[in-house]
Amino acid sequence: MPGAGSPPGLRQRIDAAWPGLTPAERQVAQFAAEHADDLAGFSGAEVAELAGASKATVSRFFRRLGYASYAQARAQARTDARALRARGVPTGGLPAGGTGPVDVHVAHDVDNLTRTAAHLAAEDLPAVVDLLAGARRVLVLGWRNSHPVALHLREQLLQARADVSVGPAPGQTVAEELTGLDGRDALVVVAFRRRTPDAAAVLRVAADLGVPCLLLTDPAAGPPPVPVAHRLVVPVEGPGAFDSYAAVMTTVAVLAEGVLARRGRAGRDRVRDVARAHRTLGELEEL
Repeated sequence: MPGAGSPPGLRQRIDAAWPGLTPAERQVAQFAAEHADDLAGFSGAEVAELAGASKATVSRFFRRLGYASYAQARAQARTDARALRARGVPTGGLPAGGTGPVDVHVAHDVDNLTRTAAHLAAEDLPAVVDLLAGARRVLVLGWRNSHPVALHLREQLLQARADVSVGPAPGQTVAEELTGLDGRDALVVVAFRRRTPDAAAVLRVAADLGVPCLLLTDPAAGPPPVPVAHRLVVPVEGPGAFDSYAAVMTTVAVLAEGVLARRGRAGRDRVRDVARAHRTLGELEEL
């Protein structure tokens, strides 16, 4: 819903104008309401064709809604869609025309990876790696879309060192995981959009406990509620309706590789011991 003082959205305008619309205009209204989140992707001619109305009816309908023209309504829809996407809401779709969907995604991911490389180059990655490699225990937390990232980071770190846990576990809370941590440990909070309030709450508790924290987040996030030891910002916006985690997973790989290298012989020994345990248990397919 629009906030106080902001102009009404497309659906609100349609609801207000509905009683006075002609049957032909109502056909356009139904199409516009169903496609309010991706209206920017349609030309006026396409709206007319898909709604089964004339181009004149389309123009008249949007003027009834208070727009100067369909072009103005389309521009507003594009702005609204961008605002929603910035919050992680899956709206819109891939750009019309141009190359195929795979090429569009690959090109966008390359751009995200380039931006990530520039950001990581400006950060003190050796200090981040030192924290993850040398901590007594490492706790990795992530909610919603961030949880698979947290789980993957935990699994990669666990190849090189022991005492790495992930949360929240299904049906569990995180208070039990946080209790007992102190300055000898490390907390990794994975908080990509759309974030829950839990991430900020956990950062505050960690600060009170004196636990050094690594925050993995995206450019749309505001500053953390309390200072953190390290903050890595990784772009996740995709070219269409959904976010892309290609750059995020590359960042996870960079961190895990760094920890394995920093652990030296102890890390190599653990990799060997884990592989031996896999063979003993018969857990993995032998190629």
